[in-house]
Amino acid sequence: MANLIKLRKGLDIKLEGAAMEKKVNVGMCEEYALQPEDFTGLVPKVVVREGDYVKAGDPLFVDKNCPDVRFASPVSGQVTAVVRGDRRKVLCVKVKADAEQKYAEFGKKDVGSLSGDEVKQALLEAGLFGYINQLPYAVATNPATQPKAIFVSALRDMPLAGKFEYELEGNEAAFQAGLTALSKMAKTYLGIGLLQVNEALHKAKDVEVTIFDGRCPAGNVGVQVNHIDPVNKGEVVWTVDPSAVIFFGRLFLTGRVDLTRTVAIAGSEVSEPAYADVLVGTPLKAMFEGRLKKQDHVRIINGNPLTGRQDSIEGFLGAHTSEVCAIPEGDDNDEMLGWIMPRTKQFSVNRSYFSWLFKNKTYNIDARVKGGERHMIMSGEYDSVLPMDIFGEYLIKAIITGDIDRQEQLGIYEVSPEDFALAEFVDSSKLELQKIVRQGLDILRKENA
Repeated sequence: MANLIKLRKGLDIKLEGAAMEKKVNVGMCEEYALQPEDFTGLVPKVVVREGDYVKAGDPLFVDKNCPDVRFASPVSGQVTAVVRGDRRKVLCVKVKADAEQKYAEFGKKDVGSLSGDEVKQALLEAGLFGYINQLPYAVATNPATQPKAIFVSALRDMPLAGKFEYELEGNEAAFQAGLTALSKMAKTYLGIGLLQVNEALHKAKDVEVTIFDGRCPAGNVGVQVNHIDPVNKGEVVWTVDPSAVIFFGRLFLTGRVDLTRTVAIAGSEVSEPAYADVLVGTPLKAMFEGRLKKQDHVRIINGNPLTGRQDSIEGFLGAHTSEVCAIPEGDDNDEMLGWIMPRTKQFSVNRSYFSWLFKNKTYNIDARVKGGERHMIMSGEYDSVLPMDIFGEYLIKAIITGDIDRQEQLGIYEVSPEDFALAEFVDSSKLELQKIVRQGLDILRKENA
Protein backbone atom coordinates (compact mmCIF):
# COMPACT_ATOMS: atom_id res chain seq x y z
CA MET A 1 0.00 0.00 0.00
CA ALA A 2 1.43 3.40 -1.04
CA ASN A 3 2.00 6.07 1.58
CA LEU A 4 -0.47 8.98 1.55
CA ILE A 5 0.57 12.53 2.43
CA LYS A 6 -2.06 15.25 2.70
CA LEU A 7 -1.06 18.86 2.10
CA ARG A 8 -3.27 21.70 3.29
CA LYS A 9 -1.39 24.66 1.83
CA GLY A 10 -1.30 25.60 -1.83
CA LEU A 11 -3.32 27.22 -4.59
CA ASP A 12 -4.83 25.88 -7.81
CA ILE A 13 -4.95 28.52 -10.55
CA LYS A 14 -7.43 27.42 -13.20
CA LEU A 15 -6.51 29.03 -16.50
CA GLU A 16 -8.35 28.91 -19.80
CA GLY A 17 -6.71 26.94 -22.56
CA ALA A 18 -5.76 23.64 -20.90
CA ALA A 19 -4.74 21.05 -23.50
CA MET A 20 -7.43 18.59 -24.55
CA GLU A 21 -6.45 14.92 -24.58
CA LYS A 22 -5.90 14.65 -28.31
CA LYS A 23 -2.76 14.86 -30.38
CA VAL A 24 -1.86 17.05 -33.32
CA ASN A 25 0.84 16.15 -35.81
CA VAL A 26 3.81 18.53 -35.80
CA GLY A 27 5.92 16.33 -38.05
CA MET A 28 9.67 16.34 -38.60
CA CYS A 29 11.18 19.82 -38.71
CA GLU A 30 14.07 21.09 -40.76
CA GLU A 31 16.21 22.23 -37.83
CA TYR A 32 16.52 21.43 -34.12
CA ALA A 33 18.54 23.02 -31.33
CA LEU A 34 19.86 21.94 -27.93
CA GLN A 35 20.26 24.78 -25.42
CA PRO A 36 22.80 24.63 -22.54
CA GLU A 37 20.68 27.01 -20.41
CA ASP A 38 18.14 24.20 -20.04
CA PHE A 39 20.67 22.45 -17.80
CA THR A 40 21.11 24.80 -14.86
CA GLY A 41 24.65 24.97 -13.48
CA LEU A 42 26.24 23.66 -16.67
CA VAL A 43 29.39 25.27 -18.07
CA PRO A 44 29.18 24.06 -21.69
CA LYS A 45 32.09 23.14 -23.93
CA VAL A 46 31.01 22.55 -27.54
CA VAL A 47 32.57 19.42 -29.05
CA VAL A 48 31.28 19.85 -32.62
CA ARG A 49 31.88 22.41 -35.36
CA GLU A 50 29.67 23.85 -38.04
CA GLY A 51 29.50 21.36 -40.88
CA ASP A 52 30.08 18.28 -38.71
CA TYR A 53 27.73 15.33 -39.12
CA VAL A 54 26.15 13.82 -36.00
CA LYS A 55 23.81 10.94 -35.32
CA ALA A 56 20.98 11.08 -32.81
CA GLY A 57 22.73 10.37 -29.52
CA ASP A 58 26.10 11.84 -30.46
CA PRO A 59 27.30 14.60 -28.08
CA LEU A 60 26.93 18.26 -29.07
CA PHE A 61 28.54 19.70 -25.94
CA VAL A 62 29.89 18.53 -22.60
CA ASP A 63 30.15 19.95 -19.10
CA LYS A 64 33.46 21.80 -18.97
CA ASN A 65 33.84 20.95 -15.28
CA CYS A 66 33.10 17.27 -15.87
CA PRO A 67 33.72 16.25 -19.52
CA ASP A 68 32.22 12.80 -18.91
CA VAL A 69 28.78 14.46 -18.79
CA ARG A 70 27.74 14.73 -22.44
CA PHE A 71 24.56 16.12 -23.96
CA ALA A 72 23.17 14.15 -26.88
CA SER A 73 21.85 15.49 -30.15
CA PRO A 74 18.10 14.85 -30.51
CA VAL A 75 18.44 14.24 -34.26
CA SER A 76 20.92 13.14 -36.87
CA GLY A 77 22.13 15.63 -39.44
CA GLN A 78 24.59 18.41 -40.11
CA VAL A 79 25.54 20.94 -37.43
CA THR A 80 24.50 24.26 -38.96
CA ALA A 81 25.38 26.73 -36.20
CA VAL A 82 26.86 27.19 -32.77
CA VAL A 83 24.98 30.29 -31.62
CA ARG A 84 26.77 32.46 -29.06
CA GLY A 85 25.71 35.50 -27.08
CA ASP A 86 27.52 38.06 -24.95
CA ARG A 87 31.04 37.07 -23.90
CA ARG A 88 30.78 34.11 -26.27
CA LYS A 89 28.21 32.37 -24.09
CA VAL A 90 26.86 29.31 -25.90
CA LEU A 91 23.13 29.82 -26.50
CA CYS A 92 22.39 26.75 -28.59
CA VAL A 93 23.76 24.24 -31.07
CA LYS A 94 21.60 23.82 -34.19
CA VAL A 95 21.37 20.66 -36.28
CA LYS A 96 19.74 20.35 -39.70
CA ALA A 97 17.79 17.09 -39.47
CA ASP A 98 18.10 14.24 -41.95
CA ALA A 99 14.98 13.14 -43.78
CA GLU A 100 15.70 9.63 -42.51
CA GLN A 101 17.05 9.56 -38.97
CA LYS A 102 20.21 7.66 -38.03
CA TYR A 103 21.01 6.67 -34.46
CA ALA A 104 24.18 6.07 -32.50
CA GLU A 105 23.95 2.48 -31.24
CA PHE A 106 24.66 1.87 -27.55
CA GLY A 107 23.32 -1.68 -27.35
CA LYS A 108 20.26 -3.08 -25.61
CA LYS A 109 20.77 -3.94 -21.94
CA ASP A 110 18.87 -5.94 -19.36
CA VAL A 111 18.63 -3.20 -16.75
CA GLY A 112 17.68 -5.71 -14.05
CA SER A 113 21.11 -7.34 -14.27
CA LEU A 114 23.14 -4.11 -14.22
CA SER A 115 24.91 -2.57 -11.25
CA GLY A 116 24.52 1.07 -10.26
CA ASP A 117 27.91 1.94 -11.76
CA GLU A 118 27.00 0.24 -15.04
CA VAL A 119 23.73 2.18 -15.23
CA LYS A 120 25.55 5.44 -14.57
CA GLN A 121 28.18 4.67 -17.22
CA ALA A 122 25.49 3.82 -19.79
CA LEU A 123 23.73 7.14 -19.18
CA LEU A 124 27.02 9.03 -19.43
CA GLU A 125 27.99 7.36 -22.72
CA ALA A 126 24.58 8.10 -24.25
CA GLY A 127 24.56 11.76 -23.22
CA LEU A 128 21.55 11.42 -20.93
CA PHE A 129 23.06 11.72 -17.46
CA GLY A 130 22.77 15.53 -17.63
CA TYR A 131 18.98 15.19 -17.35
CA ILE A 132 19.42 14.33 -13.67
CA ASN A 133 19.24 17.31 -11.29
CA GLN A 134 20.10 17.56 -7.64
CA LEU A 135 19.20 19.23 -4.39
CA PRO A 136 20.81 21.27 -2.91
CA TYR A 137 21.27 24.09 -5.44
CA ALA A 138 18.70 22.77 -7.97
CA VAL A 139 21.30 22.21 -10.71
CA ALA A 140 22.30 19.44 -13.10
CA THR A 141 24.19 16.96 -10.96
CA ASN A 142 27.69 15.54 -11.18
CA PRO A 143 28.30 11.77 -11.44
CA ALA A 144 30.80 12.04 -8.58
CA THR A 145 28.04 12.97 -6.10
CA GLN A 146 26.61 10.22 -3.91
CA PRO A 147 22.84 10.72 -3.53
CA LYS A 148 21.08 9.43 -0.44
CA ALA A 149 17.93 9.06 -2.58
CA ILE A 150 16.44 9.75 -6.01
CA PHE A 151 13.05 11.43 -6.42
CA VAL A 152 10.69 11.35 -9.38
CA SER A 153 7.43 13.33 -9.36
CA ALA A 154 4.82 12.14 -11.86
CA LEU A 155 2.34 14.78 -10.67
CA ARG A 156 2.22 17.95 -12.77
CA ASP A 157 -0.15 20.47 -11.21
CA MET A 158 1.16 23.85 -12.33
CA PRO A 159 -1.30 25.94 -14.43
CA LEU A 160 -1.67 24.55 -17.98
CA ALA A 161 0.83 21.77 -17.26
CA GLY A 162 0.71 18.69 -19.46
CA LYS A 163 -0.71 15.56 -17.82
CA PHE A 164 1.98 12.95 -17.38
CA GLU A 165 -0.56 10.12 -17.45
CA TYR A 166 -1.37 11.06 -21.04
CA GLU A 167 2.32 11.04 -21.96
CA LEU A 168 2.73 7.70 -20.21
CA GLU A 169 0.25 5.92 -22.51
CA GLY A 170 2.28 3.55 -24.68
CA ASN A 171 5.48 4.28 -22.72
CA GLU A 172 4.77 2.15 -19.64
CA ALA A 173 7.57 -0.36 -20.31
CA ALA A 174 10.16 2.37 -20.88
CA PHE A 175 9.03 4.20 -17.72
CA GLN A 176 9.39 1.07 -15.60
CA ALA A 177 12.80 0.31 -17.11
CA GLY A 178 13.89 3.86 -16.29
CA LEU A 179 12.70 3.54 -12.69
CA THR A 180 14.53 0.24 -12.30
CA ALA A 181 17.70 1.85 -13.67
CA LEU A 182 17.46 4.70 -11.14
CA SER A 183 16.85 2.25 -8.29
CA LYS A 184 20.19 0.62 -9.09
CA MET A 185 21.99 3.86 -8.23
CA ALA A 186 20.09 4.81 -5.02
CA LYS A 187 16.78 4.29 -3.24
CA THR A 188 14.13 5.80 -5.50
CA TYR A 189 10.86 7.47 -4.55
CA LEU A 190 7.99 8.01 -6.99
CA GLY A 191 5.49 10.75 -6.10
CA ILE A 192 2.02 10.62 -7.69
CA GLY A 193 -1.28 12.47 -7.26
CA LEU A 194 -4.40 11.21 -5.53
CA LEU A 195 -6.41 11.43 -8.76
CA GLN A 196 -3.87 9.60 -10.92
CA VAL A 197 -5.14 6.09 -11.65
CA ASN A 198 -2.66 4.62 -14.16
CA GLU A 199 -1.49 1.22 -12.93
CA ALA A 200 2.03 1.89 -14.22
CA LEU A 201 2.26 4.55 -11.50
CA HIS A 202 0.45 2.83 -8.63
CA LYS A 203 2.10 -0.53 -9.22
CA ALA A 204 5.56 0.71 -10.20
CA LYS A 205 8.28 -1.75 -9.20
CA ASP A 206 11.67 -1.15 -7.53
CA VAL A 207 10.54 2.21 -6.09
CA GLU A 208 8.62 3.49 -3.08
CA VAL A 209 5.36 5.08 -4.23
CA THR A 210 3.94 8.03 -2.28
CA ILE A 211 0.54 9.57 -3.01
CA PHE A 212 0.16 13.33 -2.49
CA ASP A 213 -3.27 14.77 -1.79
CA GLY A 214 -3.27 18.55 -2.06
CA ARG A 215 -3.29 21.60 -4.26
CA CYS A 216 -0.45 22.98 -6.35
CA PRO A 217 2.54 22.84 -5.69
CA ALA A 218 2.09 19.29 -4.38
CA GLY A 219 3.68 18.09 -7.62
CA ASN A 220 6.92 20.00 -7.09
CA VAL A 221 9.67 17.48 -6.44
CA GLY A 222 11.16 19.83 -3.83
CA VAL A 223 7.92 19.74 -1.85
CA GLN A 224 7.90 15.95 -2.01
CA VAL A 225 11.51 15.73 -0.87
CA ASN A 226 10.68 18.02 2.06
CA HIS A 227 7.92 15.68 3.25
CA ILE A 228 9.65 12.34 2.60
CA ASP A 229 13.37 12.76 3.23
CA PRO A 230 14.51 16.40 3.75
CA VAL A 231 17.95 17.50 2.59
CA ASN A 232 20.37 18.56 5.30
CA LYS A 233 23.72 20.28 4.88
CA GLY A 234 26.22 17.91 3.32
CA GLU A 235 23.55 15.65 1.82
CA VAL A 236 22.53 15.28 -1.83
CA VAL A 237 19.40 13.91 -3.48
CA TRP A 238 18.88 13.52 -7.20
CA THR A 239 15.65 14.57 -8.90
CA VAL A 240 14.50 13.35 -12.31
CA ASP A 241 11.68 14.57 -14.54
CA PRO A 242 9.33 11.66 -15.42
CA SER A 243 9.87 12.28 -19.15
CA ALA A 244 13.60 11.79 -18.60
CA VAL A 245 12.82 8.49 -16.88
CA ILE A 246 11.19 7.40 -20.15
CA PHE A 247 14.30 8.56 -22.07
CA PHE A 248 16.45 6.38 -19.80
CA GLY A 249 14.16 3.38 -20.22
CA ARG A 250 14.17 3.66 -24.02
CA LEU A 251 17.98 3.67 -23.97
CA PHE A 252 18.13 0.32 -22.17
CA LEU A 253 15.25 -1.25 -24.12
CA THR A 254 16.32 -0.14 -27.62
CA GLY A 255 19.98 0.82 -27.30
CA ARG A 256 19.22 4.23 -28.81
CA VAL A 257 18.67 7.79 -27.60
CA ASP A 258 15.08 8.82 -28.34
CA LEU A 259 14.22 12.26 -26.94
CA THR A 260 10.58 12.23 -28.08
CA ARG A 261 8.16 13.54 -25.47
CA THR A 262 4.47 14.44 -25.38
CA VAL A 263 4.13 18.20 -24.91
CA ALA A 264 0.99 20.23 -24.22
CA ILE A 265 0.40 23.20 -26.53
CA ALA A 266 -1.80 25.29 -24.27
CA GLY A 267 -3.00 28.76 -23.30
CA SER A 268 -5.97 31.01 -23.93
CA GLU A 269 -4.35 32.37 -27.11
CA VAL A 270 -4.18 28.90 -28.68
CA SER A 271 -7.19 28.13 -30.88
CA GLU A 272 -7.31 24.38 -30.17
CA PRO A 273 -5.10 23.43 -27.19
CA ALA A 274 -3.84 19.87 -27.59
CA TYR A 275 -0.78 17.63 -27.26
CA ALA A 276 1.98 16.79 -29.71
CA ASP A 277 4.73 14.17 -29.80
CA VAL A 278 7.89 16.15 -30.45
CA LEU A 279 11.63 15.94 -29.90
CA VAL A 280 13.59 18.04 -27.46
CA GLY A 281 14.76 21.11 -29.37
CA THR A 282 11.77 21.28 -31.72
CA PRO A 283 11.16 24.82 -33.09
CA LEU A 284 8.30 26.55 -31.30
CA LYS A 285 7.22 27.97 -34.66
CA ALA A 286 6.33 24.46 -35.82
CA MET A 287 4.33 23.79 -32.66
CA PHE A 288 2.35 27.05 -32.75
CA GLU A 289 1.99 27.35 -36.54
CA GLY A 290 -1.66 27.87 -37.43
CA ARG A 291 -2.71 27.48 -33.81
CA LEU A 292 -2.45 31.05 -32.44
CA LYS A 293 -5.59 33.18 -32.35
CA LYS A 294 -3.50 36.28 -33.07
CA GLN A 295 0.14 37.22 -33.59
CA ASP A 296 0.37 40.48 -31.64
CA HIS A 297 0.23 41.12 -27.89
CA VAL A 298 0.87 37.44 -27.12
CA ARG A 299 3.31 36.08 -24.53
CA ILE A 300 5.01 32.87 -25.65
CA ILE A 301 6.18 30.78 -22.70
CA ASN A 302 8.61 27.86 -22.89
CA GLY A 303 7.07 25.94 -19.99
CA ASN A 304 4.08 26.76 -17.81
CA PRO A 305 3.00 30.33 -16.91
CA LEU A 306 4.49 30.19 -13.40
CA THR A 307 7.90 28.60 -13.89
CA GLY A 308 8.52 28.74 -17.65
CA ARG A 309 10.67 31.32 -19.38
CA GLN A 310 9.50 33.98 -21.80
CA ASP A 311 10.42 33.05 -25.35
CA SER A 312 9.66 34.01 -28.91
CA ILE A 313 8.11 32.09 -31.75
CA GLU A 314 11.68 31.62 -33.04
CA GLY A 315 12.69 29.67 -29.93
CA PHE A 316 13.15 25.93 -29.39
CA LEU A 317 11.54 23.48 -27.00
CA GLY A 318 13.45 23.19 -23.73
CA ALA A 319 15.01 19.94 -22.56
CA HIS A 320 12.80 19.74 -19.45
CA THR A 321 9.69 21.37 -20.95
CA SER A 322 6.40 19.47 -20.80
CA GLU A 323 4.20 22.33 -22.07
CA VAL A 324 4.46 25.46 -24.18
CA CYS A 325 1.92 28.23 -23.62
CA ALA A 326 0.54 31.33 -25.28
CA ILE A 327 -1.29 33.83 -23.06
CA PRO A 328 -2.25 37.50 -23.53
CA GLU A 329 0.59 39.96 -23.01
CA GLY A 330 -1.85 42.47 -21.51
CA ASP A 331 -0.04 45.54 -22.86
CA ASP A 332 -3.08 46.53 -24.91
CA ASN A 333 -5.61 46.33 -22.05
CA ASP A 334 -7.46 49.42 -20.83
CA GLU A 335 -9.48 48.64 -17.72
CA MET A 336 -11.84 51.32 -16.54
CA LEU A 337 -11.35 52.14 -12.83
CA GLY A 338 -8.97 49.20 -12.36
CA TRP A 339 -9.53 46.98 -9.33
CA ILE A 340 -12.36 49.16 -7.95
CA MET A 341 -14.91 47.66 -10.36
CA PRO A 342 -16.83 44.61 -9.02
CA ARG A 343 -15.50 42.22 -11.64
CA THR A 344 -16.45 38.55 -12.07
CA LYS A 345 -13.99 37.54 -14.80
CA GLN A 346 -10.74 38.24 -12.95
CA PHE A 347 -8.92 36.05 -10.47
CA SER A 348 -8.01 37.26 -6.99
CA VAL A 349 -6.38 35.33 -4.17
CA ASN A 350 -7.72 37.84 -1.64
CA ARG A 351 -11.31 37.74 -2.92
CA SER A 352 -11.17 41.30 -4.23
CA TYR A 353 -13.63 40.32 -6.95
CA PHE A 354 -16.90 38.40 -6.82
CA SER A 355 -15.36 35.73 -9.03
CA TRP A 356 -14.39 33.73 -5.92
CA LEU A 357 -18.04 32.71 -5.64
CA PHE A 358 -17.68 30.57 -8.77
CA LYS A 359 -15.54 27.65 -7.57
CA ASN A 360 -14.86 25.92 -10.90
CA LYS A 361 -14.44 29.03 -13.02
CA THR A 362 -11.46 29.26 -15.36
CA TYR A 363 -9.67 32.56 -15.99
CA ASN A 364 -7.91 34.27 -18.86
CA ILE A 365 -5.02 35.86 -16.95
CA ASP A 366 -2.54 37.98 -18.89
CA ALA A 367 1.18 38.51 -18.26
CA ARG A 368 0.94 41.87 -16.48
CA VAL A 369 2.47 42.27 -13.01
CA LYS A 370 -0.14 44.92 -12.13
CA GLY A 371 2.03 47.07 -9.89
CA GLY A 372 5.64 47.91 -9.18
CA GLU A 373 8.09 46.48 -6.66
CA ARG A 374 7.32 47.59 -3.11
CA HIS A 375 8.65 47.16 0.39
CA MET A 376 8.47 43.59 1.61
CA ILE A 377 5.57 43.08 4.01
CA MET A 378 5.65 40.17 6.48
CA SER A 379 2.05 39.18 5.88
CA GLY A 380 2.20 35.37 5.81
CA GLU A 381 1.29 35.31 2.10
CA TYR A 382 4.15 32.98 1.20
CA ASP A 383 3.35 30.48 3.94
CA SER A 384 -0.25 30.09 2.74
CA VAL A 385 0.91 28.59 -0.58
CA LEU A 386 4.20 26.98 0.46
CA PRO A 387 3.55 23.48 1.88
CA MET A 388 7.09 23.02 3.18
CA ASP A 389 8.54 23.05 6.65
CA ILE A 390 10.42 26.32 6.14
CA PHE A 391 9.83 30.01 6.86
CA GLY A 392 9.62 31.34 3.31
CA GLU A 393 9.51 35.07 4.07
CA TYR A 394 12.46 34.92 6.45
CA LEU A 395 14.46 32.84 3.95
CA ILE A 396 13.84 35.41 1.19
CA LYS A 397 14.99 38.21 3.51
CA ALA A 398 18.15 36.27 4.37
CA ILE A 399 18.92 35.79 0.66
CA ILE A 400 18.35 39.48 -0.12
CA THR A 401 20.65 40.55 2.74
CA GLY A 402 23.30 37.95 1.85
CA ASP A 403 23.22 36.29 5.27
CA ILE A 404 24.55 32.84 4.35
CA ASP A 405 24.47 31.40 7.88
CA ARG A 406 20.85 32.45 8.25
CA GLN A 407 19.98 30.96 4.84
CA GLU A 408 21.40 27.60 5.90
CA GLN A 409 19.46 27.67 9.16
CA LEU A 410 16.23 28.48 7.31
CA GLY A 411 16.52 25.54 4.90
CA ILE A 412 17.89 26.90 1.62
CA TYR A 413 19.38 23.49 0.83
CA GLU A 414 15.85 22.08 0.51
CA VAL A 415 14.38 24.56 -1.97
CA SER A 416 14.50 25.30 -5.68
CA PRO A 417 13.22 28.42 -7.46
CA GLU A 418 10.05 26.68 -8.67
CA ASP A 419 8.99 26.10 -5.04
CA PHE A 420 8.47 29.86 -4.75
CA ALA A 421 6.51 30.24 -8.01
CA LEU A 422 3.12 30.43 -6.28
CA ALA A 423 4.51 32.70 -3.56
CA GLU A 424 5.70 35.01 -6.33
CA PHE A 425 2.22 34.96 -7.86
CA VAL A 426 0.48 36.01 -4.62
CA ASP A 427 3.21 38.38 -3.41
CA SER A 428 1.85 41.88 -2.74
CA SER A 429 5.41 43.23 -2.87
CA LYS A 430 5.84 42.13 -6.50
CA LEU A 431 9.28 40.65 -5.85
CA GLU A 432 10.86 38.25 -8.36
CA LEU A 433 11.14 35.48 -5.80
CA GLN A 434 12.30 32.74 -8.19
CA LYS A 435 15.11 34.97 -9.42
CA ILE A 436 16.07 35.84 -5.83
CA VAL A 437 16.17 32.17 -4.81
CA ARG A 438 18.22 31.27 -7.90
CA GLN A 439 20.76 33.99 -7.07
CA GLY A 440 20.95 32.82 -3.46
CA LEU A 441 21.54 29.21 -4.51
CA ASP A 442 24.24 30.23 -6.99
CA ILE A 443 26.09 32.28 -4.36
CA LEU A 444 25.87 29.46 -1.84
CA ARG A 445 27.15 26.98 -4.41
CA LYS A 446 30.20 29.15 -5.06
CA GLU A 447 30.85 29.55 -1.35
CA ASN A 448 30.79 25.77 -0.83
CA ALA A 449 32.76 24.88 -3.96
